[in-house]
Amino acid sequence: GEGVWIDNLSNVDLGANCCLSQGAMLLCGNHNFSVSSFDLIVGDITLEEGVWLGAKSIVTPGVTCGSHSVLTVGSVASNDLEAYSINRGNPAEKIKSRVIE
Repeated sequence: GEGVWIDNLSNVDLGANCCLSQGAMLLCGNHNFSVSSFDLIVGDITLEEGVWLGAKSIVTPGVTCGSHSVLTVGSVASNDLEAYSINRGNPAEKIKSRVIE
């Protein structure tokens, strides 16, 4: 989608047939706000096959989105997403399983 941002300060692995909707963000970096030096923290992001990121959703450093998982509009994945799961909120939580026909 338009306006997708991939902040690849670390490795980003995109599986086959992923959908990154408008304004989705993959953020591999953050800063450690608990220390005065504000050190940079980076982590890989993996989107396995068939992942769908909704518009304006965010995936944070170190997260793996399992095969065919969905992150709904405006949600933030700060932990791994199960394969074939639908996830919503900030932080994103699994709301149900995804059935593919």
